[in-house]
Amino acid sequence: MNFNLTLIGQSVAMIVFVWFCMKYIWPFITGAIEARQQTIADGLAAAERGQADLANAKSESEKIIAAARDQARGIIDQANSRASAIVEAAKGEGETEKKRLLESAQTEIDVEVNRARDELRGQVAAIAVAGAERILSREIDPKTHSELLAKLASEL
Repeated sequence: MNFNLTLIGQSVAMIVFVWFCMKYIWPFITGAIEARQQTIADGLAAAERGQADLANAKSESEKIIAAARDQARGIIDQANSRASAIVEAAKGEGETEKKRLLESAQTEIDVEVNRARDELRGQVAAIAVAGAERILSREIDPKTHSELLAKLASEL
């Protein structure tokens, strides 16, 4: 075995093999590696954008929730003030109705009192005429009777 020739043959075979690998195989491998690196970089960038979008969405949702709470407070305050106004209006209407009913009742009482007075006057006049008839033992004529009743009614 010739050491020199084997060494040279192996060296030439190795050089051809390295050249063949660098010419035909290495570009595919480096392309795949670069594509994988790009995919990983894009994934990391997308993850960072997702994190930033999530943070923005959280802050935006907090703003929307705060605005909704403020709006709800405003609606509740408005409803409370409206309820108070309705209660006050109902109280006012109740007072007005109470006054009207009291005035109506007072008017009705006055009418009943006047009617009772008139009825009482008529009864008193009838009693007076009956008493006068008994005293005089004669009947009073109707003209005199009506005159006496009118005088008596005016005096009462």
